[in-house]
Amino acid sequence: MRVAGRAARAAVGRSSWSRWRPRAGAGAALTASVALVAGLVAVAPTAAAQGTLGATFTPSGDWGTGHQMSVTVTNGTTTTAPGWRLEFELPQGTAITSAWDADVSRDGNRYTITSKVWAGPFAAGASQTWGWVGTGPSAQPIGCTINGVPCGGGTAPQPPTPEPTTPAPTTPAPQPTTPQPTPEPTAPVPAPGDRKLVGYFAEWGVYDRNYHVNNIKTSGSASQLTHVLYSFGNTTGGRCTIGDAYAAYEKAYTADQSVDGVADSWDQPLRGNFNQLRKLKAANPDLKVLWSFGGWSWSGGFTQAAANPQAFADSCYQLINDPRWAGVFDGIDVDWEYPNACGLTCDSSGPQAFDRVVSALRDRFGSDFLITAAITADGSDGGKIDATDYATATRKLDFLMPMTYDYFGAFNPQGPTAPHSPLTAYPGIPQDGFNSEAAVNKLLASGIPADKILLGVGFYGRGWTGVSQGAPGGSATGAAPGTYEPGIEDYKILKTRCPATGTVGGTAYAHCGDQWWSYDTPQTIEGKMAWAKDKGLGGAFFWELSGDTADGELIGALSRGLR
Repeated sequence: MRVAGRAARAAVGRSSWSRWRPRAGAGAALTASVALVAGLVAVAPTAAAQGTLGATFTPSGDWGTGHQMSVTVTNGTTTTAPGWRLEFELPQGTAITSAWDADVSRDGNRYTITSKVWAGPFAAGASQTWGWVGTGPSAQPIGCTINGVPCGGGTAPQPPTPEPTTPAPTTPAPQPTTPQPTPEPTAPVPAPGDRKLVGYFAEWGVYDRNYHVNNIKTSGSASQLTHVLYSFGNTTGGRCTIGDAYAAYEKAYTADQSVDGVADSWDQPLRGNFNQLRKLKAANPDLKVLWSFGGWSWSGGFTQAAANPQAFADSCYQLINDPRWAGVFDGIDVDWEYPNACGLTCDSSGPQAFDRVVSALRDRFGSDFLITAAITADGSDGGKIDATDYATATRKLDFLMPMTYDYFGAFNPQGPTAPHSPLTAYPGIPQDGFNSEAAVNKLLASGIPADKILLGVGFYGRGWTGVSQGAPGGSATGAAPGTYEPGIEDYKILKTRCPATGTVGGTAYAHCGDQWWSYDTPQTIEGKMAWAKDKGLGGAFFWELSGDTADGELIGALSRGLR
């Protein structure tokens, strides 16, 4: 990636290291929230009477053909319940297509919704929020009950009182004289098996890098990954289009290059990466493959997509379901760099443009298709995260990937030297908010659930030359030499060419000769994963597969760290 300065980049994405490499980095606007007030809807949680259960339904968007609803469930009783169970019907023409933070089942037009296991016991006085996106306009639930009582309130079932075996005391028991601390709330923590490990596969890697889908298998990585993101499709004219047709579905593979050891024939209908991905999925049934669109070089068409999101979504649907490769892809990844901000080009579609695009995709593909997004990780005040309403869009996404790398690098050729993927701030960091913790905390503060956020890791380093100082903060004369692009090098090369000499901000750096590099090692990756688990994040993702060693050293560290 080549840019004219740090301000244009503002942290957040993937590097560009070959001419093929695009850089990675609904309906109308949503209406104001208004609580439904029909008799079946409960009072607001703050007004719920003791001894009752409550459910408040708050529309948070309506674009005619679809809508979004937020639901707050409140336990107004004096006892803790194992969880809650909502049941209701929706009018004909209205249906839930996707939901978050609750488990939804459907029988005809009647819905049963239960709290997530990770939400834990439903404590007395507590509230839990979930929501849905649906077809048709916002509509009032019909016949709503919660744990068997009307949603508008009523006496909740109470556990039976055991018969006393001894006379009750006639005087009150002594009370503690010292106030007891209230435990700090904690984020729901995904179980180890629920954490996601997501890796990008670069389409153009089959050329100079000689990295193929089969390498995912031979490195031992396929069994550790939960998702592979195939990058990138283009966004030409505000539509989803093929990036490189030859690499995608024409290139023929010999038996020794193929995932299943079977060579491609000249007349078979599908070859290339797509056919190899199909074979990889057959050998790893739990692995999901998504097609990522955009990236640093190919995000320009998203501005047109935001102007007509339904047309964009339909084009993506038609392309992904092309009969030649139908069934290869389990989802779509939106890599828009950046909505309502500047990347390689600038967008001024407004803070709701991203949500319009994501909502249209969700409406077109339905609830069973995965929809994800890689976004800016600029955690500075007034930065790129603040330019877009990511929280609203994330309600329709399966997970969100802030690109917590590329914060600093030789795109500022004179330095100061600084790690490109710091986990935390440190004394002397060149810019406030340019670290993973700041970005994640900003997203959490906006209301995005922790378990929908994945932490990003780069499988490459960024470096300078003309450096005499070993510690971060030194001056430089330019970009260090790299195999494919100055200032960038794969981990598999750097680990022996310029081994790490220190750590700062939770990541590693290396000083060798007059060069200074920063990159993650297995040790710093495991530290980052421990941090991610403590935050309750949903897992991790990385850019990209070909930067790892032949035996998957970094992916192994990610997998161990997420257990």
